[in-house]
Amino acid sequence: MTQLKTSRLGRGGIETERRQALIGAVIGAVEQAGSIEVTMADIAARAGVSPALAHHYFGAKDDLLIAAMRQLLREFRAEVTRRLIASRTPRERVSAVIEAAFDESQFRREAISAWLVFYVYARRSSEAARLLRVYFRRLETNLISGLEPLVGPVAAVSVAAAAGAMIDGVWLRQALTPLTAPDRAAAVRMIERVIDAEIAP
Repeated sequence: MTQLKTSRLGRGGIETERRQALIGAVIGAVEQAGSIEVTMADIAARAGVSPALAHHYFGAKDDLLIAAMRQLLREFRAEVTRRLIASRTPRERVSAVIEAAFDESQFRREAISAWLVFYVYARRSSEAARLLRVYFRRLETNLISGLEPLVGPVAAVSVAAAAGAMIDGVWLRQALTPLTAPDRAAAVRMIERVIDAEIAP
């Protein structure tokens, strides 16, 4: 019985590892192609598994694309949560959200290019569009929670919307200038200056 249980755990670990490899491979493949016009065979080859196994784990390519979006959103949520826990003041909460948006797990070349493609993909995929709405809502809600004590509930909504739009704009500019290395610190400073101007008495 113990041997069987260990064997099952081993298979589960291998399955998880292969799934993660496929998700990483689709992000890399999309970044290289500049679109979602990649095949499951291409993705499987990058992950070091057979196309049949890729289909076994994820079904269609669209399912794998959605899994990659979910993975990036999970990473973003984890970074926001980690930084918010360490925040002591409302202003630090705002900074925590901004810094999480440009964390190295997110603001790296592959992820930036993949998100640009996923934005276009959302125009034809209802699930991708839903995931983007979740991201927009989560970003603004987290910003509002820090801004409300600083500027009041009404102004917090408009400032959060402006900051969210700026964050997306910085991402878009970076995606469209792929030869420029992502400058996380400069991006954070830019958004922070806008926030400081909005909350100044």
